Amino acid sequence: MVSINTAGFSHSSQHEKIFKARQWQVAAGGTHSVVLTQDGHVWTWGQPWPPGDITQISTPVRVQGLELVKLIAVGAFHNLALKEDGTLWAWGNNEYGQLGTGDTQPRSQPIPVQGLSGLTLVDIAAGGWHSTALTDIGEVYAWGRGEHGRLGFGDDKSSKMVPQKVQLLVGEDIVQVSCGGTHSVACTRDGRMFSFGRGDHGRLGYGRKVTTGQPMEVPINLPPPRDHSNTEGRWCAKLVACGGRHTLAIATWVDEPEEPLSS
Repeated sequence: MVSINTAGFSHSSQHEKIFKARQWQVAAGGTHSVVLTQDGHVWTWGQPWPPGDITQISTPVRVQGLELVKLIAVGAFHNLALKEDGTLWAWGNNEYGQLGTGDTQPRSQPIPVQGLSGLTLVDIAAGGWHSTALTDIGEVYAWGRGEHGRLGFGDDKSSKMVPQKVQLLVGEDIVQVSCGGTHSVACTRDGRMFSFGRGDHGRLGYGRKVTTGQPMEVPINLPPPRDHSNTEGRWCAKLVACGGRHTLAIATWVDEPEEPLSS
């Protein structure tokens, strides 16, 4: 793999290093890219944040201080990394507290996210200026910019400097979270989706342009597959992904069991 920098020179050595290793996950931010390799190392290139004296990194560099990472999430200008020991680390832009460090200072090196000790995290997501984390008992924590209700705290649209539990999703058994530019979506174990945040462009999927901090279920208004047209069932979301101003989901049809005949 070869990358061309702004001066027009070709540099392949660092690309060769990460592409010889087996990639576990790749992600793209607003102005940068991040790769997690199977050995638990994180590599990045693009525009660093804060820029400082370096405005562009044209070849991959390893993020120092991160070992045994099992999951990454990349927002517009900030990053999250979940390590094997269960700790969550963040770096990059922190204008609205999206790093979860209790302040709004940007970080050029990974720093632990506060307020999550004692929790077992299974999924993470990073949006434009907000972040979410999911626990093994299906509870969602959110922090960062609260404008438009993207954190899911109802009428409270203030920014949060540290993670806080999304009480409005408690009991829904969430299994996946995704963050967009100004909205969020949570997927449940039984295949339902809840979206919240900015609603213009139809990104929340309600069929109307509503902006809300109240997580509401997203209807899947599709006809059944042809081979199931005569059976009772429903569409179940299996995977959801939020873009800057839109949302995608993969859904499968699940047949509903027939009601037993009464005697």
